[in-house]
Amino acid sequence: MLRGISTMNLWAEDLPAATRWYTDLLGVEPYFTSEAAGRGSGYVEFRIGDHQHELGIIDRRFAPPGFAAEPGGVLVYWHVDDVAATLDRLVSLGATQLQAVTERGPGFVTASVVDPFGNILGIMYNRHYLDILGTRGGPQ
Repeated sequence: MLRGISTMNLWAEDLPAATRWYTDLLGVEPYFTSEAAGRGSGYVEFRIGDHQHELGIIDRRFAPPGFAAEPGGVLVYWHVDDVAATLDRLVSLGATQLQAVTERGPGFVTASVVDPFGNILGIMYNRHYLDILGTRGGPQ
């Protein structure tokens, strides 16, 4: 039934600043903007990672009614090769550490930050991710 993450959306009061921040962090420009669709500025999308997952950033004015502005809700972890180095990079770009590097068990290490726009971003070294990637012929 659930076949994979289609889009992960984050929110930002200042969409241009968030676009610049994520472009710097990810090293790629968004591949789509709502301006390109003739709907004005309000949404950008990046394709990232081994499976080119979609990361969308939406102007907070389009958030569902009652949607909290402070960090909370689901915590999504993105696989990274070096949790400590990635955490350092995120903090150097202006994110605030939420959780320090934490070993969860053999082959599982996590950390998390709050980006400058109030979104929680989780990072994780996950041996199961690499196992699955290896069965599909991807780089490990």
